[in-house]
Amino acid sequence: MRIGGERIAEEQLGRPKMKKVCVCEHGEPLVAMEADMPELQGTEVLLKVNATGICHTDLHLWEGGYDLGGGNRLNVADRGISLPMTLGHEVAGTAVDVGPDGDRSIVGKDCVAYPWLGCGECAVCERGQENLCLSPRSLGVFSPGGYAEYVVLPDAKYCIEHGNIPASQAALLACSGVTTYSAILKFGDILESEPLVVLGAGGLGLMALSIIKAMGFRGAISVDIDPSKLEAAIEAGAFATVDSSKDDAAEKIKELTGGGAFAVLDLVGAEATINLALDSVARGGHIVVCGLYGGELKLPLPYIPMRPLNIQGSWVGNLAELNDLIKLAQKKGRPLVFLTGENLLQYKFIHAQCMTKSTPAPVSPVS
Repeated sequence: MRIGGERIAEEQLGRPKMKKVCVCEHGEPLVAMEADMPELQGTEVLLKVNATGICHTDLHLWEGGYDLGGGNRLNVADRGISLPMTLGHEVAGTAVDVGPDGDRSIVGKDCVAYPWLGCGECAVCERGQENLCLSPRSLGVFSPGGYAEYVVLPDAKYCIEHGNIPASQAALLACSGVTTYSAILKFGDILESEPLVVLGAGGLGLMALSIIKAMGFRGAISVDIDPSKLEAAIEAGAFATVDSSKDDAAEKIKELTGGGAFAVLDLVGAEATINLALDSVARGGHIVVCGLYGGELKLPLPYIPMRPLNIQGSWVGNLAELNDLIKLAQKKGRPLVFLTGENLLQYKFIHAQCMTKSTPAPVSPVS
C-alpha cells in the first residue's frame, strides 16, 4: 500500500482500513463502518476526500426509487443498484496514489472527481459521452462514492485540478454544476438574445443563475414558490423573479419575455413545473428538463409540431463539459456555488462520521 509516495508493508500494519458511511437499507439511517483500503489496479487513482456534496439524487437513492407518476415507481434495484452502497458523487480530493500503470504526475494535486463514469469501451464512451453509457459505473451510484475517506477513479483524466477554488465549492461542480452547465449549452445561441427562464431556485437553480451570469448571456428569470429562494435568486444573478404559486405565473413570464419564453429550463421536473413551462413558452420555444422530482407529462401529440416545440431532456454532463466549467470558474475568480448553512452542516456531519475513530454508529439521513 502506498500513501503519499511511501509504500507501507501490510504485514507490518495489518490490512489498511478506511472509514465510510453506507446505505444498508433504504429509508433507514446511514451506517458508519470500516472497509479495506482499495488495492489499485492499472491506471487507477486514489483520492483522499476533502469535500463531498449532498445531492437530491442521494436522497432518491437513499429512499430507493423515483416517482414516475400515475402510481408508477422506478426502483433503484431495477437500475442494477445494490446495497450496501456508499453515496456521494460530488467529490473533491487530493490524489495520493496511482496504480502500477498510472500517471504519477497527478499525485499531490487537488482535484474534482468526474463521477459519471461509463464502461469506457462502447461507441457512446468513445464519443466522450460517458454520462449516457448504458453500462454506467457512476461514482456514488454504481461505484463507491465520496461518503468515505477515499475514493478510486479509473484514470487520471477523471481527476480535474480545481486550483484555488475551495474544495467545498469545487466538489459541487461535478453534479449540480455540470448538470446545469450542460443543460444551458443545449439552448445554443438563443441565450445571447433571449432570457433563460429557470424553474426552481434551489441548489440547481442558483447554480444555473450564476453560470448564466458568468457566461455573459443576456440574463435569467427565476421562478419558484418560495420567497426566500427568489431573494437568493436575485443575489445569484436573476434580473427578475416570478412566484409560481400565483395563478398568473404564466402570464407574468410571458410579460417579462415579451410574449412567451424561447428558453425554459425546468430544474424541478414536476408536473406543475413542466405544465407551467408549456403554458409560458413561445411558439418555436425550447424546453429543457433535467429535474427528477417526478410525475408524468400528459400532452396531445399534435401540440408539439403545431406550436412547434422542442422538449429535450438533459442528463448530468460529460467530462469535457466539466473541464470547461472548472476553467470558467477559475477564470471568473469568484464562486459559482451558493452554499447554505444547512448544506454545510450536512456535509460536516457526514464527513465527521467518516473521520471519527469511535465505534460505527447510525447516521441520520439527509433531508
